[in-house]
Amino acid sequence: MAQISDDLNALMEVFPAFIRQSLTKQPDLDNLIEVVMDLGRRPKAYFTQQEVILSDTPVTRADINEVVARIGEFMGDNRAGIERTLHRISAIRNRRGDIIGLTCRVGRAVYGTIDIIQDLLETGKSVLLLGRPGVGKTTLLREAARILAENKRVIVVDTSNEIAGDGDIPHPAIGKARRMQVPKPELQHEVMIEAVENHTPEVIIIDEIGRLEEAEAARTIAERGVQLIGTAHGNTLDNLLVNPTLADLVGGIDSVTLSDEEARRRNTQKSVLERRSPPTFDILVELQERNRLAVHHDVARAVDDLLRGRLIQPEIRTRDESGKITIEPAKSTNKPHLLKHRRQDSPAGERTNGKRRAAPPDIAVLPAEDDSPVQDAEETQTLSRKRIFVYGVNHNRLRQAAHALHVPIEIVPDLGHADIAITLKSHYRKRPQPITEAEEKHIPLYILRANTQHQAEKCLIDVFQLTLADTDTLAIAIRETQEAIKRVLRGEKSIELSPQEAFIRRKQHEMARQSNLVSQSRGKDPRRRVKIFRASE
Repeated sequence: MAQISDDLNALMEVFPAFIRQSLTKQPDLDNLIEVVMDLGRRPKAYFTQQEVILSDTPVTRADINEVVARIGEFMGDNRAGIERTLHRISAIRNRRGDIIGLTCRVGRAVYGTIDIIQDLLETGKSVLLLGRPGVGKTTLLREAARILAENKRVIVVDTSNEIAGDGDIPHPAIGKARRMQVPKPELQHEVMIEAVENHTPEVIIIDEIGRLEEAEAARTIAERGVQLIGTAHGNTLDNLLVNPTLADLVGGIDSVTLSDEEARRRNTQKSVLERRSPPTFDILVELQERNRLAVHHDVARAVDDLLRGRLIQPEIRTRDESGKITIEPAKSTNKPHLLKHRRQDSPAGERTNGKRRAAPPDIAVLPAEDDSPVQDAEETQTLSRKRIFVYGVNHNRLRQAAHALHVPIEIVPDLGHADIAITLKSHYRKRPQPITEAEEKHIPLYILRANTQHQAEKCLIDVFQLTLADTDTLAIAIRETQEAIKRVLRGEKSIELSPQEAFIRRKQHEMARQSNLVSQSRGKDPRRRVKIFRASE
């Protein structure tokens, strides 16, 4: 079972007497998350399940100064701590730089939680942890440092002193691991490289990889044979892949143009997204909840599957209240395609990670009788490729939006070869030369309000006239299709999906085919829908 050490008394001592006395009366101190002190407002305490006003007396500047005097020095990230504890105090400043608010967060060392991923750490492979704030990423890093340091040389690069606490002596929670502090957050990548060059570690542990320089430093470290255990901003592999700053951690994305033969063999458009390079991290762990996580054991293969539109089904690990760990193995997603209308000559096979894979079998779908449900002609037609000139819009997000919508685009470098142009509202207002030129040449111009994938998807829906009210409809349909595919693969005979427009049905047919299942359309509009079942049915 997990054991918790929180050094709560040390944090209580920094508060003014009236806040400290109120806290000691709270019955749920074990679940205290943080105390907030804002100038001129009543102090608050946040617990796991509730928010408590600690006093009707507003916080004064003297109260804030009293706390500041009892803690360590604030650094460039406006964070300070209490020596040899894991508590974190963050400051809010006014425009003159004066502190007018404090967030005093309880830091707890939790022992006995690493068992759910300990086998991954002991493989010697680099492991990346993803998850929302508060889900336990830093707690796992801390325990990973302690466990691995029993047999290896471990260096913790501690940017905000959140892993090993404030002060010159690291908290006992990291065990025998050594800790290197970072003078300024923007220098984290330099300390990462310094750790490798000066201290010959076998393992480096780093929290919150968030800048391009840090991603590049991580790749440099991994190429030198050092095991990396780290966390990054993002909840899932999908999030990371569309983040242009951090995509390199999982191999990055490039748009490549296939030959006609290869495009036919893959049954896709000629311009596709491919992984740029080997990933920095071999294993990726998505922390969905504190006691539930998803594991991608082979990041390279997971990224390849994602970019090719295959259903990703990672290994799921859960821990129940008794501490028992249950592992649901990953299901293979690297499956052959079904051929819809006619038999095709298959190539000898394709290369995946250097190994030759057996060619997909030829499977013919029987011709439909008069009353047989078949796909609409509009569901099997190929959309015309759009050549797009982009000004100020993130290329990767636009390509990812096209991939999600299954529409063919090509980003071109000049207006002379463009069918349309896309820019941001902020750029359009400044009337730069490329935008003015596009209007003079009467090239259709699309303006995004924000540089997000959601906005890019809405734009492409308009460009390709997909007649969807918004991308939420497509997202809901895709989730329903993914769940139906899982159920059929687990043994259910067939699943009928909700009625959808022709474009969504085309996407649902594609998803079923990529999972080695058969799909057919049934009924008439507006009740026309897709049925998914096994090939043998």
